[in-house]
Amino acid sequence: MGGPIFIIIIAFMGFLTLLNMIVRILKEYERGVVFRLGRLIGAKGPGIIFLIPFVDKLVRVDLRVITYDIPPQDVITKDNVSIKVNAVLYFQVTDANRSIVSVANFFEATSQIAQTTLRSVLGQVELDELLADREKINAQLQKIIDDQTEPWGVKVSVVEVKNVDLPPEMVRAIAKQAEAERERRAKIIHAQGEFEAAQKLSEAAAVIATSPGTMQLRYLQTLTEVASEKNSTLIFPIPIDILEGINRFIQKKVAE
Repeated sequence: MGGPIFIIIIAFMGFLTLLNMIVRILKEYERGVVFRLGRLIGAKGPGIIFLIPFVDKLVRVDLRVITYDIPPQDVITKDNVSIKVNAVLYFQVTDANRSIVSVANFFEATSQIAQTTLRSVLGQVELDELLADREKINAQLQKIIDDQTEPWGVKVSVVEVKNVDLPPEMVRAIAKQAEAERERRAKIIHAQGEFEAAQKLSEAAAVIATSPGTMQLRYLQTLTEVASEKNSTLIFPIPIDILEGINRFIQKKVAE
């Protein structure tokens, strides 16, 4: 009894092995690149794929978007500032045949291209441009990397610069620059306020000059404001003409 059962088990295992060599099931996001006796047949799938045992070889390719975190790169900017920059790369395979035939390892090749391009592009821009205009730099990186990976059937959709690590002395210099800029803006705003106030005072003086009674009303308003503060100080304005008349009278008496 043991012999027939053992043979059945061996036969069943051999059938499963042969079935696995003949039938493959590919998911919706997968494609199978088939080689027959070393020659490319083409990408197949998704679904059930039938292969010729010992003749066909299938290589699975994932068509989903791949997220690759580019390691921090040492970069010297155009204005000779040493920084560390890392970025994130989004890409996917659009042509399964070329991704297998044109390059040995499309993931490794894409990652190396991304690292070298990041160092090359950021080395051609100044630090201020890198910090202030990242969208333009991201678009430039995406186009350059995509142009190089397109022959491999790989589409680079997004490249985003994530972190820019500055040396401590550069951080202090940028802080001083920002503080000086804020002081400059404050002085400009203060000067503009003084200029507008002077214009309004000039317009007020012109109005008062055309109406002598306005000065008396302004004097009474000032007394009211002083009295509202509950103090004992009283202000009596004396016209300059009276003081000049008194001065001339005194000088005349002295001369006599």
